[in-house]
Amino acid sequence: MKKLSVEQLGEILDPAELNEGSIFGALSDAATRFLLDKGVILSVAADEVVFSAGDSGDSFFIVCDGCLDFYKHHEGRRVNTRSVGQGGELGFVAMIALQPHSGDAVAATDSILLEISSLVFSKLHEEHPQDFGLMTLNLSRDMARVINQLGNALIETIAPADAPALRLNSG
Repeated sequence: MKKLSVEQLGEILDPAELNEGSIFGALSDAATRFLLDKGVILSVAADEVVFSAGDSGDSFFIVCDGCLDFYKHHEGRRVNTRSVGQGGELGFVAMIALQPHSGDAVAATDSILLEISSLVFSKLHEEHPQDFGLMTLNLSRDMARVINQLGNALIETIAPADAPALRLNSG
C-alpha cells in the first residue's frame, strides 16, 4: 500500500467523479475535499490485503477506483461474500459496531482507496453536519443493499426455488 496526496489522486482520476459513486453521492464539494484532505488516500496493488479478520475496525475504506473483494470468516471457513467497486465501501459495519473486522478485504484489481477513520468521520459531523447526514444515509443505503444481497444468497443456498417452504428460526 502506498499513500497518495490529493494532487497525486488528481493525476489518476478527477476527484469530482467521486460524487458519482454511492457513498459520495450528493455530498458538497467542500465535504468531499474535507474527506480527501483528512482521510488517507491509498494506492493498492491487485491481491494486496487491505485489512484482515481481527484487525481493528476503527476506519472504513471507500473505493475511489478499482475493486475490493471481501472474504468473511466464520467457524474456520473463509468465503468471498462480495466484491465492491468504485463508489462502494468496506469496513463501515465494523467501525459502527465497534468491533474488529470479521473478514479480509483484498484488492481484486489495482485500486485507489480512501480510508476514513472514526475520528475523521466524527469531524465531518462537526464541520459539515448536513453532508455527514447525507453520507450516513448513503452508507446505510449501501448496507441495506448488502443485507438484501446476502439474504437472497442465503435463501438460494438453503432453500432453492424447487424446495418446499422453509421457516428460519428467528431466535
